[in-house]
Amino acid sequence: MKFLLGVLFFLFTGAVLAADPFWREGITDQRLDITVYRSESCGCCKGWIDHLEEHNFTVNDVTVDDVNAYKLKLRVPPNGASCHTAVVGGVVIEGHVPAQDIKRLLSSDHNTRLLTVPAMPSGTPGMDMPGAPKQDFKVFAVSENDEVSVFNSYSDY
Repeated sequence: MKFLLGVLFFLFTGAVLAADPFWREGITDQRLDITVYRSESCGCCKGWIDHLEEHNFTVNDVTVDDVNAYKLKLRVPPNGASCHTAVVGGVVIEGHVPAQDIKRLLSSDHNTRLLTVPAMPSGTPGMDMPGAPKQDFKVFAVSENDEVSVFNSYSDY
């Protein structure tokens, strides 16, 4: 019994300590519903979902056989693609976009149809395992007219 309790304690505290505290900054009470399409086997997608839930998102976690079909349907450009695709407030979210950026966009007057962090940069929410390097990365916004701009940049975080 002590062994089982020890294992449960390790698993629980390991999950709590796994995420970088930087990504917990700026948590607000604002609640948003988001649908995430991901592969069943993707661990970093689960990490990103945990990040969203910490920021008071209610996540509809949809595991699919072919995430690329959703990317095509939602007009995610190949050079903006990552491992999971989500939709919140009529905006497509691609990859490891910080929850703070999603909330900031949705609280503004915008014509953005897509926020994306292409690929899977180490250190981003869900990719922030203990000891992982923190790569510089950008969050890109794609407008309704398919114009691309930098929404936010992260370095030395």
